[in-house]
Amino acid sequence: MTRRTTGGGSALTMTAADADFCLDLIRELVAIESPTSHPAGVQHVLEATAEIFAGTRARVSLTPTDERYAGLLEIRLDPDRDEPGVLVLSHADTVHPVGAIQTTLKMRREGDRLYGPGVYDMKGGLVLAVAAARRILDQGRRTRLPVTLLVTPDEEVGSPVSRARIEELARANRYALVTEPARDGGKIVTARKGVGRFTLEATGAPSHAGSYHEKGASAVREIARQIAAIEDFTDYARGITVNVGIVSGGTAVNVIPEKATAEIDLRVCDAAAGAEMEARFRAIAPFDPRVRLAIEGGMNRPAFARDGAIDALFERARAIASEIGFDLVSAGLVGGGSDGNFTVTQGTPTLDGLGVDGDGAHTNHEYMLISSIAPRSLLLQGLMERLD
Repeated sequence: MTRRTTGGGSALTMTAADADFCLDLIRELVAIESPTSHPAGVQHVLEATAEIFAGTRARVSLTPTDERYAGLLEIRLDPDRDEPGVLVLSHADTVHPVGAIQTTLKMRREGDRLYGPGVYDMKGGLVLAVAAARRILDQGRRTRLPVTLLVTPDEEVGSPVSRARIEELARANRYALVTEPARDGGKIVTARKGVGRFTLEATGAPSHAGSYHEKGASAVREIARQIAAIEDFTDYARGITVNVGIVSGGTAVNVIPEKATAEIDLRVCDAAAGAEMEARFRAIAPFDPRVRLAIEGGMNRPAFARDGAIDALFERARAIASEIGFDLVSAGLVGGGSDGNFTVTQGTPTLDGLGVDGDGAHTNHEYMLISSIAPRSLLLQGLMERLD
C-alpha cells in the first residue's frame, strides 16, 4: 500500500485521496483475520499498523506480552513531550474465527456498506485513529497536548494482558478517546455498564445410568437447576442482566454425569450493584447436597459512569462535529463493555464509540458505513489536535 504525504493547513479537511487511503487500509486489515485466540494474525495487524508510521517523527514500540496473545502497540506522536495528553485506544483483535472471511462473512462492498469480520468492531475505528494521526504528522500540525495511540491484542476477552498498561496510560493522560464502533446511526458512547464473568462448576457422583441410576448425583441436572435460578438474577428495572452463555458437561449418554460447567455474563450499571451481584454468586448453594459447586470469576470491567468532566468533553466533541458538518449525539448508557471502562475508573474523562458507523458487531452480517469514514476520522483528528 502506498503511504501518502499531504500538505498543511489549519482547517479540518479530508480529500478524496485521504478517504480512499482509509478505505484501502480498512480492507487491508480486515483481510488479516485476527481473532484474539490467533495471536499470529493479531500480531500481523499490529505490525501493519506500525508500518504506517515508518519515517515519521512518531515513536513506535511493539512490546510482547505472553505466548497466549500478540503484543501491545504504542505510538507517541510527539515523543519529546512528556506532559499529560490525549490517549487514543483501539484494539486489533476480533471475535470471528479464522476462515470466516472465506465462508460466513466474505469481505464485500454493497453500496455504502463494507462487510467483513471485524470491519465494524473495530478495524474501521482503528483506521480512523491511525489515519487522523498520520494526517497530523504529514501536515506538520501541532497538537495542543501530546497524543499517544495504544492498540491492544485482547479487548474481546476482557483485556487480561493490556489492562495494566491501559490504566497506567490513563493515569498519565488528561483525556481518553476510544474508537469502538458508533451506535444506532452514529451515536457516541458516554456511559457503559460494568461487566462480570463467572464460571460455575458442578461435581457430582458418576454411576451407570441403567444399572445404578439411584447411586448417581448428576452434575448436569444440578447445573440445569442453577441456570434457572441464576437467570432470575436479572432485574431490568435496575439495569442488571445475567446470561448463561456456554454450558457443557457429561461424558457419555449412559453415565450419570460427574462434571458440568456454566459460563455466565453479568452486566450492571454501577459499582454497588457489581459488589452485590458478586456476593450473590459467591453465595450460590447446591440444590442436591451430594453435588459440590465451585464458582470462579468476578467483575471484569467496572462501570463507566458519566460525570461532569465527560459532559464537558462531549460538548467539546460536539462543537468540532458541528464544524465538520454533523450533529454528534450520545447513545446514553450502553450494555457492552470496552477499555473505556478502565480509563474512566482511573479518573480520566473518556469518550467512547468514536469509530465507524455500521451494525452487526460479532455477527455474520457485520458491516460499516463507508460514508462515516471522513466525518468521524476528522472528529478524531480535531479532538487530538484541540483538546487542552
